[in-house]
Amino acid sequence: LILIGGFVQLLAGFLAFRKYDHLGGAAFLTFSALWSSYGVTRVLCAAPVSGHLLDIGAGNTEGFTAGSVAFLVLNAFLIILASSFNVVLLCLTLAMELLTICFLLFTLQNLPLPFEIVVLSILSIICFYGAAASLTNCMFGKDLLMMGPPLLTVQSSKKDREDPLPCICPKSHLTSGLRAIAELLNTGAVCGVPTDTVYALAASCKHPEAIEKVYRIKDRPQEKPICIFISNLEQLRAAAPPISPLLWEFMENVYPGGIGCIIRKGEWLKKLGVGAGYSRVGTQDSIMIRVPDLTVLVHLIDMTGPLAITSANPSGEVDSTHHDMVISRLGHKLEGVLCDGESDEVVASTVVNCTKIDESGITIVREGCIPAGKVMQIFERVKSR
Repeated sequence: LILIGGFVQLLAGFLAFRKYDHLGGAAFLTFSALWSSYGVTRVLCAAPVSGHLLDIGAGNTEGFTAGSVAFLVLNAFLIILASSFNVVLLCLTLAMELLTICFLLFTLQNLPLPFEIVVLSILSIICFYGAAASLTNCMFGKDLLMMGPPLLTVQSSKKDREDPLPCICPKSHLTSGLRAIAELLNTGAVCGVPTDTVYALAASCKHPEAIEKVYRIKDRPQEKPICIFISNLEQLRAAAPPISPLLWEFMENVYPGGIGCIIRKGEWLKKLGVGAGYSRVGTQDSIMIRVPDLTVLVHLIDMTGPLAITSANPSGEVDSTHHDMVISRLGHKLEGVLCDGESDEVVASTVVNCTKIDESGITIVREGCIPAGKVMQIFERVKSR
C-alpha cells in the first residue's frame, strides 16, 4: 500500500505538470519521494532482527537522518507555498511534515508506534478527501466539496495592476463584452475568439481587408485558405447551394461540432452573407464551412454574419488553448480578444473534403479533435441510409 501511495503521488505530480501547475507538480513529486523513501525503509526494516534486509542501527543512521532533515526543510517551503492555494493542500503538506518527523524519529530508533498510527491515519483521511473533492468538483464543474480558501494572498504591485492590456479583452459571459467584439468585427477589425476547439482569429467576411490582415498577423502563407464559420445549418439552406441529399445528411450529422466540411464554392456564398470577402476565403473552387458547438461564438456570428476563421497562433506554432496565450502572443496585433478561459480542446477541428462525396466519398484532409475513424463511421452510417 505504501508503494502504491508513492506511485499515486508521482502520477498526481505528472498530471499537475501536464496542466502547467508547476507548484503542484513539484509538491507531489516531493511527496512521492518522501512517501516512497519512508515506506521502503519502514518495510525493509520491519522483518525480525535476523531477517533485516536493511540495517539501521547505531553508527549507521547518518544518511537516513540527513535525508529526513532535508525533507523537513523542503516540505517547510511547500507549507508556505500551499497556504496561498487552499486549506486542503495546506493540510496535506502539514501531514507530510508530520510523516517526515516520523521518518526522522524512526532513523533515530525513537518512533512511538501510536504516534505513527495517528499520523498515517490523518494523512489517509486528508488524501482521501482531497482526491474525492478534486474529482467531484472537476466532474460537476462546481465546488460541491470545499477545498477551503487560501490563507495567504499575494498582492500584485501597483505597477502590475495598472499595466494596460494590448487590446480590448472583454469577458465572454458579459453581453456588453460580446457586443464590443461584434462591433469591432463589423468595423473591419481582427479579434481573437474562443471556439469549441481552440482559440481562433476572426474577421468579418464583409471586410476583405480584415481577412488580409489575418494573414499578416499570423505570417500565414497566402496559398493556405481560410475557412468560414456560420451559426447554424439553416443559414446554409437559405443560401440554396447546389448540395446533394447525401451531403446534406452528412452535414446534419456532424454540425454543430469539431468537423469542418470542404464543399464547392459558388455565388450562393454571397447570399450566405460572405459579401466582399468572397475572393479571400477558401480557394478558387472550394470553401470549408463549419458550425461551431459553442453558444457564445454562435451568438457572436448571429451579430456579425459569417466569420473568416483561422487558429490564433503564429503560423507553424502550437494552437492557443487559453485567452492569455492569444493576448501574450498576438494581442499587440489585434483590436480585441474575447476571453473565455481554457478551451474545450487542445487541437483544432477535423477537416473533411466533401467535394466528391457522391462519386468517391469523403477524404480526411486533417485529423483533429474528432478521430478520422469516427468521421468515417458517421459517413458510412449516413450512406447506408
